[in-house]
Amino acid sequence: MALARFSGYYPSLFDRFFESDLFDWSNRNFSATNTTLPSVNVKESNDDFELEVAAPGLDRDDFKIEIEHGVLRISSEKEVSNETAEGQHFTQREFSYQSFCRSFTLPESADSDKIEAKYDNGILRINIPKKEEAKPKPLKKIKIK
Repeated sequence: MALARFSGYYPSLFDRFFESDLFDWSNRNFSATNTTLPSVNVKESNDDFELEVAAPGLDRDDFKIEIEHGVLRISSEKEVSNETAEGQHFTQREFSYQSFCRSFTLPESADSDKIEAKYDNGILRINIPKKEEAKPKPLKKIKIK
């Protein structure tokens, strides 16, 4: 079972059910709010799932990763500093924030107690191991008596 993709901008947007542009809200640029959703790759192997979140310009401490009711939520909120030179005055200055939240429904085969995350070179990698009973068993030959 694959991870299901969910975006808070459209209820029940699940893994590959709606592929047309009309329903694909996962990468829309909400420039009015200075908000974008980072692209995510999901890989599956016999042993685990791996999510790769493209989030350049952030620091490791900017991320919050939570699991609640079988849903993995990745979020970040960061205030962007618009520093001005000493002695410079402004009559209007609008604060700028960068934020996002991506959620994924974990499959039954995921071992949520062993999830690990690493951030390096603008990519957040989240490793989600599969439970032992969900891993494929090697071919077993039965001896005929």
